Amino acid sequence: MAAPLMEKLSESLGSPEPAVRLILSVLVGYPCALLYRHFFFHQPPTVIHLYHAISGLSLAAFNFGTQLYHSALCVLVQFLMMRLMGRTITTVLASFMFQMTYLLSGYYYTATEEYDIKWTMPQCVLALKLIGLSFDYYDGGQEPSKLNEEQKRSALAKVPSLLEVIGFSYFYGGFLVGPQFTLRSYQRLVKGELTDCPGQPPNSVIPAMKRFSLGLLCLVIYAIFSPHYPDSYYLTDEYDAQPFWYRCVFILLWAKVILYKYVSCWVIAEGVCILSGLGYNGLGQNGEHQWDACANMKVWTFETTPLFTGTIASFNINTNAWVARHVFKRLKFLGNKLLSQVTALAFLAIWHGTHSGYLLCFSMEFIIVNVERQAQALVRDSPLLTRLANSSLYPLIYLVQQFIHWLFMGYPLVPFCLFTYDKWLRVYSSIYFCGHIFFFTLYLGIPYLRKVLVPRKERSEKKED
Repeated sequence: MAAPLMEKLSESLGSPEPAVRLILSVLVGYPCALLYRHFFFHQPPTVIHLYHAISGLSLAAFNFGTQLYHSALCVLVQFLMMRLMGRTITTVLASFMFQMTYLLSGYYYTATEEYDIKWTMPQCVLALKLIGLSFDYYDGGQEPSKLNEEQKRSALAKVPSLLEVIGFSYFYGGFLVGPQFTLRSYQRLVKGELTDCPGQPPNSVIPAMKRFSLGLLCLVIYAIFSPHYPDSYYLTDEYDAQPFWYRCVFILLWAKVILYKYVSCWVIAEGVCILSGLGYNGLGQNGEHQWDACANMKVWTFETTPLFTGTIASFNINTNAWVARHVFKRLKFLGNKLLSQVTALAFLAIWHGTHSGYLLCFSMEFIIVNVERQAQALVRDSPLLTRLANSSLYPLIYLVQQFIHWLFMGYPLVPFCLFTYDKWLRVYSSIYFCGHIFFFTLYLGIPYLRKVLVPRKERSEKKED
């Protein structure tokens, strides 16, 4: 009965059935959160874990059928490793190797040349969650003096129960598309601590509805404009026949539209977390209650920042924070920040999938971010450029900066979305590898510009620093 109904619904919406199932499942998180607030908030932890486990497993079955066994197996193995191997670095390494190997094997055996919604999509979210769990369990056995504040907040005092790990893994607000959160945060939710009204469900309906409305708006924008900017257009003779400027502008507009696919899902899912209480983040500096603990998007910053680093910092926030916490910062022993950054980006590329497009995308991110930092330092140290940036011409400069920003945000997204070497190479060839040329020219040219635009005294002080 459900299958024919979903087929008719997907046909009427003009969307693939897996995509319709996914967005419906994310939306179902809202009634799940309401049920939790009204019927389970005051129940014992065991009952709450069961509710979260059953609701999450039901959503997994609705989307992936019997293939939910992949996630169930990984959860069970993770629990057994913690139970049998204890708080050792071996547990962390075994968890990392098993979860990533299982995920990459899934990518390898199910990969196509298109973006498919299948069991590997929530599996990549779950892999990070379970690897993070092993880190937090390990940190719980370390001396507090050896941990930073972030590690202290997430460290686990004892091994969790199997039911607790299942409830944490399949929590309806984060199983399918994220966000990432720690078991400690989930434990606080179950204990009723994540609320602005001690002992009562949180007053989070209005904040949740704001995120729901914003996410729905982003989804509508994507639904309206995405048919006009399909990925497949890049591979047509019509695109190749367009003028150079048109091909570049198409990349800019396509990038803006395609990202709303992710923005809408993340913002709607964040609303579910806020409604349940998981998004509660204590009091702000002005004493106001904050609901951004599970924020995966800073939409205003995302839309208005003229900086590549600003866009990166406002996009997929919790995943980036996870990589910073469990990969970048834990490589401190290397004594080389640049090497840690390269390793973190390489991990992100591999975590996304086995296609060459992911590696190219994140290698371009590394180049773009480092060139932008050099350019910012040049503007900051040059009196002439500083005056220009603070002059009445800034609105015009801002518009030019935004055009460059979104054009070259779209540039690395091309291989990210087209996946395979033959496809993204065709597009890059058609625009003469302009992004590579632009950023390598800046990389080589900024040192010479510093000699011209930065006073010798400033350059000397920089060298001493």
